[in-house]
Amino acid sequence: MATSPHPDKTIVPAHGDAIRIVPLYVPDAVSQPTAEAAAAAPAVAPRLTYRNGPLLSAVEVFTIFWGPPWHSTPQSGIAAQLNQFFDFILASRLIDQLAEYDVPAYAIGHGRRIGSLTTSTPALRRSVSDAAIRHMLQQEISTNPSVPHPTRNTLYFVYIQPGVTVVQGGSASCQAFCGYHSDISGRVFYAVMPYPGCGGCTGGLLPFDALTSTSSHELCEAITDPVPGSGWYDDANGEIGDICAWKTKKVGQYTVQLEWSNAANTCV
Repeated sequence: MATSPHPDKTIVPAHGDAIRIVPLYVPDAVSQPTAEAAAAAPAVAPRLTYRNGPLLSAVEVFTIFWGPPWHSTPQSGIAAQLNQFFDFILASRLIDQLAEYDVPAYAIGHGRRIGSLTTSTPALRRSVSDAAIRHMLQQEISTNPSVPHPTRNTLYFVYIQPGVTVVQGGSASCQAFCGYHSDISGRVFYAVMPYPGCGGCTGGLLPFDALTSTSSHELCEAITDPVPGSGWYDDANGEIGDICAWKTKKVGQYTVQLEWSNAANTCV
């Protein structure tokens, strides 16, 4: 069991395994969906309902690029572009459209990126588990002064180097998912983004565009449902991004995913 950033507390599971992934892209998913795509696609008319949990009202994103390739080109350039993406998108109309999910305790507004870290410690192998990602994140929070301690709005985005499979919930990236978000004891909110090394995780897009699309999916889900299943959620269809998986648009120069709107009753 990983240790908490607060040494007097240990981590225990906070909730069941709610739908919180970016499913694989399947061109003919409407007629022949994979099990994962079917689980995340609307089976009944979508309707997000609020479950009284926290929201990220002014999200503060901290990016972590894990693995030696992020230190050199071309990955270092992609890391810089992803940071620029967050600098733009966190104060864009993508965030504005989430205001329909305001509740009295949490009014969703613009966010900001609060920093970035590139690390090669510990060394990655061919696969990395969610438990190992949590452990790395907690170690960085507790020992690295450049990594901010979590607040009610902090969201850590962990980008994994190319060629490394992420294993979470008994499933693997490029086999069942292309990214996910989660929490540690309802206090530390994070998203995990494997590098898109397969057609199921590029969705016909260039790798950088695939990363901004999947990152926007997880960003909007983490804002509206940071503890999966306890914020805005649909028991049949999942979170705000699951309902609209792999439907994209441009915001500025960036490719982002459409998100479900209760008000419009469609993906916007």
